Amino acid sequence: MNRAEGTLSWSPAADHPEHLAPAVVSSLPLAPSARVAVIDPTLADTAAFCEAYDSAPEHSANCVVVAGKRNGELRYAAVVVLASSRADVNGVVRRHLDVRKISFAPQEDAVALTGMEFGGITPVGLPDGWPVLVDEAVVAAGQVVIGSGIRASKLVVDASELAALPTAEVLALAQGS
Repeated sequence: MNRAEGTLSWSPAADHPEHLAPAVVSSLPLAPSARVAVIDPTLADTAAFCEAYDSAPEHSANCVVVAGKRNGELRYAAVVVLASSRADVNGVVRRHLDVRKISFAPQEDAVALTGMEFGGITPVGLPDGWPVLVDEAVVAAGQVVIGSGIRASKLVVDASELAALPTAEVLALAQGS
């Protein structure tokens, strides 16, 4: 059994746009390996998902939206780290984005700006120009499970495709990296 795929049945994402947020569908050419699996939306949160579907947390990537300010300008970015680690948002991410203060974006802002459901936000299909900061451990993991833009499904992708997204940068983001 593949450590990322767990016990789910996966199909090419491009064949099942009904299981994806519209923003993700339009960005699928950026992640040609993407495959989708339908899940119970009450199990979309990472810990519950990994346990229910026997997917290894070290092959499950979380995408969080952060917001920082500098000189009155609000800057958004996505941070992608493995479920088995925590992003150093107040250190590495804040300095990299050159903002004085940073925090997780409020849920309603993250949902409105991305067009994705909270708990399903994914780096594939984010607004143009948003930095996508990918932890180096995500890339090293090979295949990873990520959100699909909705809570009722997940994507499995080759992490190198996340690193190749137009605004992606691979950094040592995990605390203690």
